[in-house]
Amino acid sequence: MNVSLLTRRVALAAMTGAVALGAMATAATAETTRLRFHTYYGTEIDPIIKKFRDAVKEASGGDLRVQVFHGGELVASDQLLEAASKGSIDIAHGTGGYWSGQVDIGNIEAGLPGGWTSVDEAAAFFDSEPVDALLREAYDEAGVVYLGKGYGDAYDLLTKEPVASLEDLKTRKIRATSAVAKVLEHFDIPTVYLPAGELYIGLSTGVIDGAIYGGPIEYEQLKLNEAAKYYTRLNMLMPGWTDTFLANPETWNALSDEHKTIMKDAIAQYSADISEWLAAGNQSVEDKGGVFEFSALPEADSKELTVAAQVVWQEEAARSERNAKLIELLVENAKAQGRL
Repeated sequence: MNVSLLTRRVALAAMTGAVALGAMATAATAETTRLRFHTYYGTEIDPIIKKFRDAVKEASGGDLRVQVFHGGELVASDQLLEAASKGSIDIAHGTGGYWSGQVDIGNIEAGLPGGWTSVDEAAAFFDSEPVDALLREAYDEAGVVYLGKGYGDAYDLLTKEPVASLEDLKTRKIRATSAVAKVLEHFDIPTVYLPAGELYIGLSTGVIDGAIYGGPIEYEQLKLNEAAKYYTRLNMLMPGWTDTFLANPETWNALSDEHKTIMKDAIAQYSADISEWLAAGNQSVEDKGGVFEFSALPEADSKELTVAAQVVWQEEAARSERNAKLIELLVENAKAQGRL
């Protein structure tokens, strides 16, 4: 055979093989499902995000991939539900308070003062069939698929002077959100609202004497220990907030049962990792010492906070029949726990 002809045939065969491989690669790429997942957290949880992405990829054999966007990267956090309903993103990781104006139960499921006092209690409440059914119903009406809950951590009081009881706070001005402020006002405790970025100067200049904002790690990150060092556990709301995971219905329904299971399992682990990360961060601040002086309200005072919170609970109950049902379940739980 002519050498040049043989060379051309070998080259042609190689090209044919390359085209075939390219077509296979294109087909494989086309079969890969990619989901846009948007959290309200920033880059501080990047190691958890990487673990989440890798878990989805590994469990699906690469057929399912997740691209995670940080808080505010594509949409503002208070627009996460709307973005998921419209399909601008596929899965939203937010908290009900962001969309309480759109979903009646938003504030209740995010966390009301006196709602629960441990992660285990909150999880048991939300995992119960009647509560789960109400959340699924509400979010279905909002045009999204409810996937489940996640849990924050500490939400307590930081003050410039030590606190032994609620009585001590009657001469202090405390930064609080509207719901918490209504509870404190029951005890004639003056309150004011300041955004997180103003807490340091507020404490430093005496505009406020204390704040209810988060846990030790949040207070340390804001350097509030330079202005206030007395950390008082209120036993009013722990975890201080809960997270909610929502999916676009069209995207979710298009997933195979296997991919749905993979996503649910991965989200559950991702949520648990965040909760553990928050708890570990708060514990690390306490363990190293010298940052805050820790104490707790008397148990009787903590119970009184839950009783006073009933004003807030009933305001939420009045918003809808579904809210009334959810508040009734919250009251039943508080009574079972001995707080009411």
